[in-house]
Amino acid sequence: MTRLTKLVAAIAVFGMLAAACAEEEGGGASATPTGGQEGIGVTACEVTDTGGINDKSFNATAWKGVTDAESAYGITGKYLESATQDDYQPNIQAFLGKCDLIVTVGFLLGDATKAAAKANRKQDFAIVDYSYDPPVKNILALTFSTDQAAFLAGYLAAGMTKTGKVGTFGGINIPTVSIFMNGFAAGVLKYNQDNGTTVEVLGWDPVKQDGTFTGDFEDQNKGRQVTESLLSEGADIIMPVAGPVGLGAAAAVQAAGNAMLIGVDTDWFVSAPEYQSIELTSVQKNMDVAVEDAIKAVIDGTFAGGTYIGTLENNGVGISEFHNFDSQVSADLKTKLDELKAGIIDGSVSVDPTDYL
Repeated sequence: MTRLTKLVAAIAVFGMLAAACAEEEGGGASATPTGGQEGIGVTACEVTDTGGINDKSFNATAWKGVTDAESAYGITGKYLESATQDDYQPNIQAFLGKCDLIVTVGFLLGDATKAAAKANRKQDFAIVDYSYDPPVKNILALTFSTDQAAFLAGYLAAGMTKTGKVGTFGGINIPTVSIFMNGFAAGVLKYNQDNGTTVEVLGWDPVKQDGTFTGDFEDQNKGRQVTESLLSEGADIIMPVAGPVGLGAAAAVQAAGNAMLIGVDTDWFVSAPEYQSIELTSVQKNMDVAVEDAIKAVIDGTFAGGTYIGTLENNGVGISEFHNFDSQVSADLKTKLDELKAGIIDGSVSVDPTDYL
């Protein structure tokens, strides 16, 4: 073998070893980018909440924002999964200095993200579902007025129930969960006000700001058990706000055969196709778009801390299509939902449930 041949072979081996080490060091990574080139050399890294990257909910939707940026701009995306809350801080630390943007996902990562950002002022962060007062200069808080979209889902549920009872439950009683439940209850109460009905919401008391919670975002068995309880009480439409725990709820609703489910975070008709037969709609918060926009700002050199708020007006939140149930939703109800959306946007319709009590 000639000296040149040996040199080429050595370079090739070194390249493969370096790529393997980088993959191991940076956690999960996605496929080679296929889109534009302006993001080449930019790395965006996600630290998940305990639901994991494939939770079919908020972690997965945020990750879609990273992979969309890979396709659109040629960036490199990486992630680390948090098995428990004890993983938040070390996962963030593992990405420091190696990523142009670190995206943390979930309310529970708020403190760990702030501590890392204040200790590393030159590192850019974005966090989903948390905001700071006052804002932190190197953190972009990605927040969502999900009560606006959940209001529409609640109104729809009240108009579709056959038993006069609908149900909701959460993973943990934190603001990013209860905001869904508040909006849902407000929509039901508004429907009752408009139509002289008495549709009941099981699982959430908007006055006490408390209700039914499983205590985590991982145990699908608990989701199934809670849902079976709500169904036994007469609810025929269920909205779980609990990440992967909601998949247990979907299994229970599907097994019941006479109920419907409302998904959250993303369109469950797409993300959990095995439950398409029971999916009435989903309350969506478009985290993927917000994350991709944050990455684009890093690429453009315009990234700044502060707070982004996704609303019905800017399409940051919304409800999905009715898919298989579209023909069962009356034209009058569809028209009313459009009117309510316009009213929420212009401020003439409140999404606070206490305004309807």
